[in-house]
Amino acid sequence: MTNWYAVGVGFVVELLVGAIGVVLPGLGQLTAGLLGGFVAGYLAGGGFGRGAWHGLLAGALGGIVLAVVFGLAVGALGTVGLGPLGPLLGGSVFLVGAVLALAMGLESALAGAVGGWIANE
Repeated sequence: MTNWYAVGVGFVVELLVGAIGVVLPGLGQLTAGLLGGFVAGYLAGGGFGRGAWHGLLAGALGGIVLAVVFGLAVGALGTVGLGPLGPLLGGSVFLVGAVLALAMGLESALAGAVGGWIANE
């Protein structure tokens, strides 16, 4: 079962470190993803797999939410111009956005696996 508290805390850590990384050179978005994924995996515990799952969700959460919003907006606006094909276009936008978000969250998943392993020791 997913520990949404761990995912939320990891996501907030990624947002904070990412905001600091914009201002300070050397702390980039990769560092934010690694730290947020590690925190999510550590809080979730349970070993490699559970830590990786929670790190992946924490790393991809923002992109998934954005994909849902864009998918709904494109589907609604597309219905006006394209008729019944609008929702198909909106679903396609959501699918592509969700896959990209999950791909971008892979470094968080790796760090989450390490965090879950350390918490399990």
